[in-house]
Amino acid sequence: MASELTARRIFTGLILLSIFLLALVIRPFAEAFFFAAVLAAAFHGLHKRLTRRLRGRANVSAGILTTGVVLALLLPLGGLTAFVVTEVTEGAQFVTRTVQQEGVSGLVERLPGPVRKTAEGLMKRLPMAEQNLNRTLQEQVTTQGGTAAKAVTGAVAATGSLAFQTIMMLIALFFFFTDGKRLVDWIESVSPLRRGQTREIMREFRSVSGAVLLSSVATAGVQAAAALIGYVIARVPAPLFFAGLTFFLALIPAVGAAIVVLAAAALMFFSGHPWAALFLAIWGTVVVGLVDNVVKPLLAKRGMHQHGAIVFFALLGGLAAFGTVGLLLGPLIVAFFLALVRIWERDYGRSTPRAGDPATPGPGGGTTDGGRKLPTARSEATGERVPLTPTPMDSH
Repeated sequence: MASELTARRIFTGLILLSIFLLALVIRPFAEAFFFAAVLAAAFHGLHKRLTRRLRGRANVSAGILTTGVVLALLLPLGGLTAFVVTEVTEGAQFVTRTVQQEGVSGLVERLPGPVRKTAEGLMKRLPMAEQNLNRTLQEQVTTQGGTAAKAVTGAVAATGSLAFQTIMMLIALFFFFTDGKRLVDWIESVSPLRRGQTREIMREFRSVSGAVLLSSVATAGVQAAAALIGYVIARVPAPLFFAGLTFFLALIPAVGAAIVVLAAAALMFFSGHPWAALFLAIWGTVVVGLVDNVVKPLLAKRGMHQHGAIVFFALLGGLAAFGTVGLLLGPLIVAFFLALVRIWERDYGRSTPRAGDPATPGPGGGTTDGGRKLPTARSEATGERVPLTPTPMDSH
């Protein structure tokens, strides 16, 4: 029969093996589960209030909030992506059809004024005849057809993967809303930490998640407003459309809001407005691009209760280490570390004071010196009891 120590070691190995296998199972949905947990933590208070209004119907409240997430965030972004893909595809088809039917001259005639003059000047300097140029371009269009098809296939596959992760996130979000309390209670019951410590860490997670999400949405709104001012000054056509596009792309850290302003600047340049394009390029880089680095830390630190510099480097460090998801992971990791330090200092702090630490009030109105109660005496001047501090001679 195995000894108690051997059985414990084997059981520890089995636990580690089960954790490894569980990580393999969860890995395909890790990001979906993480974002679902962040959203559930951020909307926890709203879910509780809505459940009370619905007389305890937690499932109905979870369904309403999950549907709201779809309508408020996912559907606009999905529609925007579909619009961009459609416009790019139609543009490519238009160029291909024009070159095949009318040749390069027909395509050049359809270009804006400044661009058309530049293209005509280049065509005159080309050593080959226009027919050879037409034949070359048509061959390139035919040759690149397979490459374009592969690119479209890859884009469709990436969109399908994103849609799958989104569906998994929504399913997990619904169950986090309905069974989140039981999950937290179970985690606290099996946690090796002291009672209340696990729940305190989860409260920190909830606070930071809400702060980061709120700061991200608010920063996107500020960037969209700043970009709208630039669009109006530069007289960009359909400025409200570009402002909405700026807002949604500002929610995607890998893309950002400045790229929309730069795209609008390019549109103004090719439309024959070079000074407006230059203004938009500077405005998008200096104003719109830097707003994210200033406003988001200022807003996030209010929920994290940390110095703005800590929040700033947590956001940038998380983005550099983990990519897009790092904008959430970075502040959460820093908050997790600081919460552990705070709990350690409070519950497992020094049993004896360091040199120079002030005496702390003890029970019964006395004071303690690292847990040792100091003697007191009544003051003749005030009549109150004051601690007797030991002198160097008292130690001999």
